[in-house]
Amino acid sequence: MPQEPVKILLEAEEKYHGLFDHLVEGIFQTTPGGRYLLANAALARIYGYSSPEELQRELTDIGRRLYAEEGRRETFIRMMQENDTISRFESRVRRRDGEIIWISENCRAIRDGHGQLLYYEGTVEDVTQRRQAEENLRNSEALYHSLVETLPQNIFRKDLQGRFTFANQQFCRSLGQSLEAIVGKTDADFFPPDLAEKYRRDDRRLLEAGTLYETVEEHQPPGGAKMFVQVVKTPLYGADGKIMGLQGIFWDITQQRMAEEKIRRINALLAQSRKELRLKNVQMEQDLKMAGEIQLAMLPQQYPVFAKPGATSESAFSFTHRYLPTGGVGGDFFSVSALSEHEAAVFICDVAGHGVRSALVAAMIRALVEELKPLAFAPGDFLTKLNFDLYTILQHTGTPMLTTAFYLVADSQTGVMRYANAGHPRPLHVRRRASSVEALAYPSGKGKPPLGLLEREQYTTAEVRLSTADLVMLFTDGLYEVQGQSEEFYSQALLLSDVQSRLSLSAAGLFDELLAKIQRFAAHGVFTDDVCLVGMEFAV
Repeated sequence: MPQEPVKILLEAEEKYHGLFDHLVEGIFQTTPGGRYLLANAALARIYGYSSPEELQRELTDIGRRLYAEEGRRETFIRMMQENDTISRFESRVRRRDGEIIWISENCRAIRDGHGQLLYYEGTVEDVTQRRQAEENLRNSEALYHSLVETLPQNIFRKDLQGRFTFANQQFCRSLGQSLEAIVGKTDADFFPPDLAEKYRRDDRRLLEAGTLYETVEEHQPPGGAKMFVQVVKTPLYGADGKIMGLQGIFWDITQQRMAEEKIRRINALLAQSRKELRLKNVQMEQDLKMAGEIQLAMLPQQYPVFAKPGATSESAFSFTHRYLPTGGVGGDFFSVSALSEHEAAVFICDVAGHGVRSALVAAMIRALVEELKPLAFAPGDFLTKLNFDLYTILQHTGTPMLTTAFYLVADSQTGVMRYANAGHPRPLHVRRRASSVEALAYPSGKGKPPLGLLEREQYTTAEVRLSTADLVMLFTDGLYEVQGQSEEFYSQALLLSDVQSRLSLSAAGLFDELLAKIQRFAAHGVFTDDVCLVGMEFAV
């Protein structure tokens, strides 16, 4: 052969091998029996070998040495025998170092002129990251669906035409219909014309504004009586950033509204009582308006006033709080409410962790606390029922969330404070006149477990008497679980000492100085967990 054609042939072969070895996809030729005839550098790299030669030398039995699942090579062979080609055949395989990865294979059978099978050839792609992302997405969707289905609220979604696209089981029960019977229908198929038209107007206003819509409205399920419900609706956005529909959540507040109406009738003849009631209604409306902002909606914006003997404006109890979340959402929550003209109730809880899951559990607790008003005067019974309800909900998710809580009821007429504790840090009782600070004793002499862990746990009530100028200081563990510059932790003993040295300060001043002191102690000058501080001062 002349020299020039040989040179051209060698150069072409070298160029072919250069392209072959620099492809991103792995390329192979194998015998039907499972031995490699050819492999490129990408395939060796995917399977953890230093070179194609090492791969061909060591990986001599594909069915036994490569595939992680028994019988997977046999499935591959059977499909090739049936079709002569295979596309996107995904399998778990074992790399040279033992690591398990996912691959996707495309392959065809190569036959001679008589139809006899010579070998298989094809490509391999490492799809481990995609498979992991798909698994993470499935797990996330499963958790979200589990929470939505166990929430006691009614949840639904609609498209831009007002047709239902989803409803949870609570909503299905409210309508007395299956999910299949609801999807594709509109409000007009289930509600009286006037209510259906109102819902349609509200939806249109929400979709046009693209903002959260919240209200208290009348609701009449099919075959049922009219009821009052708390409603929150938000727009749903597609991948293109455009509104594709809306999501709504509502729950029954009929008993609450009936109680409000009764109070208004009783106090209709008393101008001052009417004024106080209007202020409370304004506060309630403000709190409800902020409900869509999750964390902010769970914090009181104003505090109730409790009549003080001989005073016209000063309250028997005054309240102060400081709330410092470490992220966009958190698991700390507290509430302050009036059980009567002289009894105040304070609730605080801490859901372990950060992010959406903790915030969702905190939101569930907020809803459950609202439903437990009949037990509000008995702290032990209150936490016992709250624990049972939370356990019932969370057991279906398979992911229990550690939730500590403390609840107290204080009476301004007697000075007696009743309380119960569910694994929460013990609040401090600051006795200013006695110049002492002490942690409140456990009701049963020893600590009780957090909420939601044990189905039938019984929580007990303890009592303590308050004196004039006393301060009860409630807090979450983020306040003292702070690491210092030398890796030491700010202990509860240090907290007790720092409060003792600031007895003369008001609650607001004490809280601000205490937070500043702990932040200076912290290694990076910030808290690493959500911090919630609530103070109740007794002025009688």
